[in-house]
Amino acid sequence: MARSLGMYYGVPFRAGRMRRFYSHVVEPGSLAFDVGAHAGNRVRAWRKLGARVVAVEPQPDFVRLLGLLYGRDPGVTIVPAALGRTPGEASLMISERTPTVTTMSSAFLDDVREDPGFSWVRWSEGTSVEVRTIQSLIEEHGEPGFVKVDVEGYEAEVLGGLTTPVRALSFEYLPATRAVADECLDRIGELGRYRFNRATGEQHRLVERRWLDAEGMRRVLADLPPDAPSGDVYAVRVSS
Repeated sequence: MARSLGMYYGVPFRAGRMRRFYSHVVEPGSLAFDVGAHAGNRVRAWRKLGARVVAVEPQPDFVRLLGLLYGRDPGVTIVPAALGRTPGEASLMISERTPTVTTMSSAFLDDVREDPGFSWVRWSEGTSVEVRTIQSLIEEHGEPGFVKVDVEGYEAEVLGGLTTPVRALSFEYLPATRAVADECLDRIGELGRYRFNRATGEQHRLVERRWLDAEGMRRVLADLPPDAPSGDVYAVRVSS
């Protein structure tokens, strides 16, 4: 937890850069879903921008941390659960030393075990957590203007639980798990017409000089070298 706090709260100037970056998709008075809220640095940024936030986090330690940081803020709702394609229960495999890569995807574990960058990471056998869907959160809290999904290889399952298009969203990609990004692009395409861009790591800066269609983004991700850093794909709905 100390590592996560240092990573997400301890870097000078990151908070301001994050607010400027998200101001294009998170507007004052809007609603944003932070799926995989972890230590809540995006919750902080979006509240500074004047948005209400639903923070979804299944790891008990980080649910408690979110409660300490934002539990008294009426503009923040903390949901102590995971999201998936259907409601129920699932096994959460926690990495005690590196909780940022805690996952519900066994396929993710199989893929990253071949990646030298993950060679020292270990996961628990798994603990049972409640699973909800994005759609159930929309029914309960309203339609979000922006949804961020960062759940270590489970992004396609989360987006599979969304049945109505939203104005903008993001999902994490990792070169070692390209198939997940392809599934996410397929699902977003089923929901509506979107344009795409991406950012790497915690840079909070768009990489592509112009917004791409789904096939353009698919080609960009396919061409990334295996040792390329992870990042987030951003999708903005195109007005008809």
